[in-house]
Amino acid sequence: MLTDRPTPGSQTSLREANRNRIVNAVKQFGGLTQIELAGATGLSTATVSTIVKELAAAGVVDTQTTSRSGRRALKVTLARRLGLVAGVQFGHRHLTVALGDLTREIVATQSMPLPPDHRVDTSLDRAALLVVDHLERLGSGLEELLGVGLALPAPVDEATGMIAVRGLLRGWDDLHVGQVLSKRLARPVHVDNDANLGAIAEHDFGAAADVQDSIFVRASYGVGAGIMINGRLHRGFAGTAGEIGHVQVDAAGAICRCGNRGCLDTVVGSAALLEMLRASHGPLTLRDVITRAEEGDPGCRRVIADAGEKVGSVVASLASTVNPQRVVVGGELAETGETFLAPLRDAVLRHVVPNAISPVEVVPAALGDRAEIMGALAVALRGVDVETSPELTSSPRATTLDPEER
Repeated sequence: MLTDRPTPGSQTSLREANRNRIVNAVKQFGGLTQIELAGATGLSTATVSTIVKELAAAGVVDTQTTSRSGRRALKVTLARRLGLVAGVQFGHRHLTVALGDLTREIVATQSMPLPPDHRVDTSLDRAALLVVDHLERLGSGLEELLGVGLALPAPVDEATGMIAVRGLLRGWDDLHVGQVLSKRLARPVHVDNDANLGAIAEHDFGAAADVQDSIFVRASYGVGAGIMINGRLHRGFAGTAGEIGHVQVDAAGAICRCGNRGCLDTVVGSAALLEMLRASHGPLTLRDVITRAEEGDPGCRRVIADAGEKVGSVVASLASTVNPQRVVVGGELAETGETFLAPLRDAVLRHVVPNAISPVEVVPAALGDRAEIMGALAVALRGVDVETSPELTSSPRATTLDPEER
């Protein structure tokens, strides 16, 4: 049977492989100079320059003059005209939807509150409607949407897109969440835990971009962690790696949503923090506590600082096992800055195995409250198969990637 595919090992197949390496590097980092592309791909600057010209002529990449260390350079990004990707983040009390182009720039975003124990069908309908509404406002249609990344506040089995631990999101158990949203939008949907997606974003272009091993801690209504090992996300079997919110810290404590007793979430989760302040401050929301802590309220600062110390002691155990170069802290509680971060850092450094050569660093998230939605956009973009042949200028295709490629 005849085929026009390049023969493996031929000059044509080598050139196609090099084009793919360049496009994949640009997809991961959002935009690189030609010198940076040479370093990221291992190709010579001459080869990179030649291939970039081919890809630019084919409409696959855009180039623009920029400056690096005071010297002119040519920055390479994926062409804006190739399409859009969507990021959807479900929190315990909010929904955020964002559209981004293939340069990683967010072109539209919106957040809305959700009621406690929000229904899954209604919530997914809202998400789909917001995506379509954003597309219409930009003068685009669903045909220009290439893929969707979906962040959930629960461990996700990547193979099925289902929540791996029952009871964490009531009403969402036994549902193939990605498949449901995919049917509504007729586009592929990649589902993952919100802390995992935050870890990907901070590793790709945030506070952990210069290290290979890092932990991203998300402290919000609950606590979770995403683990990057050798530059790759470590999900564990069925996606439960990094679920530090369900590490027991009080053997006689309250029953957690997961069914166990005295989990970290029952001590530092929003319900526990608000209950501590009820007698002195009356009914508050988590946002109220954060705002008052930033304004100097001693009671709110105290409960957040105590929460930081508790989270830090659990993160220390994880860090002793994983041995990361850096711990990046995000989520709503991290918005209070050193009020939360300082006791967390002290607890980590006090309990972690001392490393005299390279002690672990504990730093705030560079992307702030955008980390998870940026991670969702990143995994949606990784699922886009960009045609790199210079003879072809057709639109990208949305594909399902092998887990190791994400």
